[in-house]
Amino acid sequence: MPESTLGVGIIGVSPVRGWAATAHIPALRALPNYEIRALSGHSAESAREAGEVFGVSAVFSDHKQLVSQPDIDVVAVTVKVPHHRELVSAALAAGKAVYCEWPLGRDLDDARAMAELAAKQGVRTVVGLQARQAPAIEFVQELLSEGYVGEVLSTTMLGLSVPGDVVGQPNAYMLDKTNGANVLTIAVGHSLDILNYVLGEFTDLSAVSDLRRPLITIEETGQQIVKTAADQIAVIGTLTSGATASVHAREAVAGGTGFLWEINGTDGTLRITADAAYPEIVPLTVAGAHGRSEPAELAVPKALTQKWPALTSLEGAPAYNVGRAYAAFATDIENGTHTVPDFADAVRRHEVIAAIERSAASGERVKV
Repeated sequence: MPESTLGVGIIGVSPVRGWAATAHIPALRALPNYEIRALSGHSAESAREAGEVFGVSAVFSDHKQLVSQPDIDVVAVTVKVPHHRELVSAALAAGKAVYCEWPLGRDLDDARAMAELAAKQGVRTVVGLQARQAPAIEFVQELLSEGYVGEVLSTTMLGLSVPGDVVGQPNAYMLDKTNGANVLTIAVGHSLDILNYVLGEFTDLSAVSDLRRPLITIEETGQQIVKTAADQIAVIGTLTSGATASVHAREAVAGGTGFLWEINGTDGTLRITADAAYPEIVPLTVAGAHGRSEPAELAVPKALTQKWPALTSLEGAPAYNVGRAYAAFATDIENGTHTVPDFADAVRRHEVIAAIERSAASGERVKV
């Protein structure tokens, strides 16, 4: 292994399912400058089983033991959102760099507290807004900088979230708005992040938030649960460039468009599409048009898709963009750069989400 290998400890590993097993572990295993050195689970038995499954000998049921290990450079927090603040704070207090999944916290206050602690400790952070690292998004940035659409006049985003009227037991906690993991924070949060990252932040916005399916069936038991998190989010606002932006995310509907993002300019249009409003996971297709012609697919340059050759085998998988974020983070640490979204970037996204909530509650246009 390279001398600059970074030791990683992952908090929240299940031996049978979960985002750590699906994305973080395959991504880290593919990268030569990372080594998974410790895991923690919700119980001693779960941690032991995870260690056996993933070939990691240092396993813990207490996260405090994991973050105190001297050979751990980066702590990855992949648990449910309500636990992020406690676990991230412990890792930061131990002086570790932290990769925390998105949303960073249950709300803006959580996010700000974690960002302030990271700044105080002087450690590097990453938040799981890995859609920024998708080759298609990097390609869109290049096209815009080259003037493909001319001056951006407006942008429109339509997204489909997954649950519908049935949800699996592990995701039932997402039905409770107070847990901070729902259509607004996840489907809208990830989608808005690439919109604002590519086109600039909102100066002001108006929002509508509705709950159209208040009863959801738990798939495994058939039990009906009352949902409190909104399943319809619509936002319209003005970006710092003066462009008009509109976004509508909704839960699963029969035959609905999965994900459509148009960027309309004086000279052309870019259209980014996917099967669902999860640009951080689902592969994106880019199409473009000039004048009155119909959009035609534009191939993402190999220079972008092959940017991190070690990750080629993961292309199209949930681990792909996570791996690209880890790869870029290692380069940032080595070069002193900032190319992956950190906790300060997460706070900005939480601020937009808070503005959406304020506008939807008041019925008024709000500053961001």
